[in-house]
Amino acid sequence: MSPSRRHVIAAAALACAAVSAPVWAQAKMKVAAIYTVPVEQQWVSRIDKALKAAVARGEIEYVFSENVANADYERVMRQYAEKGHTLIVGESFAVEAAARKVAKDYPKVSFLMGSSGKPQAPNFSVFDNYIQEPAYLTGMLAGGMTKSNKIGLVGGYPIPEVNRLMNAFMAGAREVNPKAEFTVTFINSWFDPPKAKEAAFAMIDKGADVMYAERFGVSDAAKERKVLAIGNVIDTQAQYPDTVVASAIWHMEPTIDLALKTVKEGKFKAEDYGKYSMMKYKGSQLSPLGTFEKKIPADLLARVKAREKAIYDGKFNVKVDDNQPKGSGK
Repeated sequence: MSPSRRHVIAAAALACAAVSAPVWAQAKMKVAAIYTVPVEQQWVSRIDKALKAAVARGEIEYVFSENVANADYERVMRQYAEKGHTLIVGESFAVEAAARKVAKDYPKVSFLMGSSGKPQAPNFSVFDNYIQEPAYLTGMLAGGMTKSNKIGLVGGYPIPEVNRLMNAFMAGAREVNPKAEFTVTFINSWFDPPKAKEAAFAMIDKGADVMYAERFGVSDAAKERKVLAIGNVIDTQAQYPDTVVASAIWHMEPTIDLALKTVKEGKFKAEDYGKYSMMKYKGSQLSPLGTFEKKIPADLLARVKAREKAIYDGKFNVKVDDNQPKGSGK
């Protein structure tokens, strides 16, 4: 081969490398999420936040569909799978059979789905917001702050992931206030602030002076009637500085980051990611007390902080009770 010929081949090889290397380096994992409610809804917003953090780090490309009807869920899942998305995140609570069928049809796609069910081999992992520990702590605050001993709870649907938080909340309240009475209502919707607000008004009218705001709309009612509220999943004290005492915060980052890591390494498999929502994995926490830091009685605050430490130290376990909660009292 002549020197000139070798020079041409070498130059061509370098040119190819110059083009292909950046393309390879810029390749990012394609992730899609499917939500049945608006992305600003509490639960969904935490998943979205964790995925957008991965986008900001340059790890993934992320797209999502919101307000997807249950009847359309399977179709949207298939569309994303067909378009080459490596990881699909969603909520299969109301569409378990359809979602699991899609996973079987696309064994090379990884699925991480909010679910009350078990993982399904080989590629269908599940998660849930196991934030019953900070819910227990907020219950302690509610039990100590109520003056009427009447506490109202408004939830979406009586499914395990809601039930366990309400039951933990009530258990925490009872620890500091055995006289506490509870009224529980489910509005049968994940996003209907006006309906949640009306349900809260009904409880406040009957004497409840602390409201557990599992859904948007409850804190608005509490603010209007000048009673207290406890938040769930996100911290809304900034919007309700004189109303929301504290919240049980969910951090989806540990779950999402682990899933991304295992997919990238080719090690993703059917697993239950639920535990990564617990406090020891930094998947949840009691929110900062902020505007209520000095409004909470010192002895109550000390009890809450001691119980919080015991949870982090593994010396106190909050019971997971997925049974539908019932009201109590007269």
